[in-house]
Amino acid sequence: MKEMDDRQQVQECLKGSKNAFEQLVEKYHKVIFNLAYRMAGQSDDAEDITQTVFIKTYDKLESYDPTYQFYSWLYRIAVNESLNFLKARRKYKNLDPDMFTGEKNPEECCLDNELGSRIQAAIMELEPRYRILILLNHFRSCSYNEIAQTLDIPEKTVKSRLYTARQLLKDIFIKKGTI
Repeated sequence: MKEMDDRQQVQECLKGSKNAFEQLVEKYHKVIFNLAYRMAGQSDDAEDITQTVFIKTYDKLESYDPTYQFYSWLYRIAVNESLNFLKARRKYKNLDPDMFTGEKNPEECCLDNELGSRIQAAIMELEPRYRILILLNHFRSCSYNEIAQTLDIPEKTVKSRLYTARQLLKDIFIKKGTI
């Protein structure tokens, strides 16, 4: 059986199919959780954000415009929910360095973990409006246009803020002696 595309699954959800929505959740849970985790820095918080994103998605499903990609619409909800969470919490925490593990020897893992921890710590020092741009562009490989659509800001603003974010990261790295 051919897997339904997102737009068809949304239509099935709107007709009352809980199975179609469960499939969307399964398909996008990991991506949304990863965004939330990189923004919040704690897996428990990320899971709470992820659950809230899917609840809001389900509640607002009727407002989804099928002329746009469902993923972009969902990701925008996730970005907004992550930013709202950070505003409510009003503090920044470092991420767990154990999140950067791989299929490497112990020495390589140690070096990667150390560098990954430094990079993540630097990213966590950025204001959320800059942090999200770094995450979308460098970790999710979103184009400027996709970022502009996701954040509902002009593409020129994306380019400008991303440049600023990179400069801020560079300053953080220099200050900490990372580069």
